[in-house]
Amino acid sequence: MTIATGDRIPSVTLLNQTGDTVSEVNLAARCKGRRVILVGMPGAYTATCSAAHLPSFIRTAEGFRAKGIDEIFVIAVNDVRVMEHWGRTSGAVDAGLVMLADWDSAFTKAAGLAFSNPGVGFRDRLTRCAMVADDGVVTHLQLETEKGVCDLTAGETLLEML
Repeated sequence: MTIATGDRIPSVTLLNQTGDTVSEVNLAARCKGRRVILVGMPGAYTATCSAAHLPSFIRTAEGFRAKGIDEIFVIAVNDVRVMEHWGRTSGAVDAGLVMLADWDSAFTKAAGLAFSNPGVGFRDRLTRCAMVADDGVVTHLQLETEKGVCDLTAGETLLEML
C-alpha cells in the first residue's frame, strides 16, 4: 500500500555520511516533533534527479526554512558513499540538505513506493516523490505521474503548496 496523507513516516533505519563518519538515522525518530520534507529520488547522479529534482530543493531550501521546515531529507536507493559524494559535489550539503541512503530499500518498500526497471539496472528504486511531515505524519504528498519528469515533486511546486 502506498503511503498517503495522514500516514506516519515508517520507522526504518537509513544511512548518512558526514565526512568520514557514517551514522544510522531512524527516520521516524528524526521526524518526531519536527516539520520536515522528505524528497524521494530514483537514484543519485541519474539524469532527472541531478539536472532538475535535486537542484530544485537546493534553490528552495531557504524558502522552506522560512516557512518553518526544520530539515530536508533527500532519500535514494544508493549506498551511503554515493549519497555523500552526490550531496557534496552538487551543493546539496552546502544548502543544508541531508542525504540519506536507503541502501536496502527499507523506506522505499515500507512506503509502498518501489519500482523496478531491469533494463537500466534499477531494482526496488524509490518513485520520485516529495512530502511534508509534521511530527511524523504526512501532511502533503506529491508523486510524479510520468517518468523522467520533475514537475509535481519539484521544490518550487511543494513550496507553493505550503
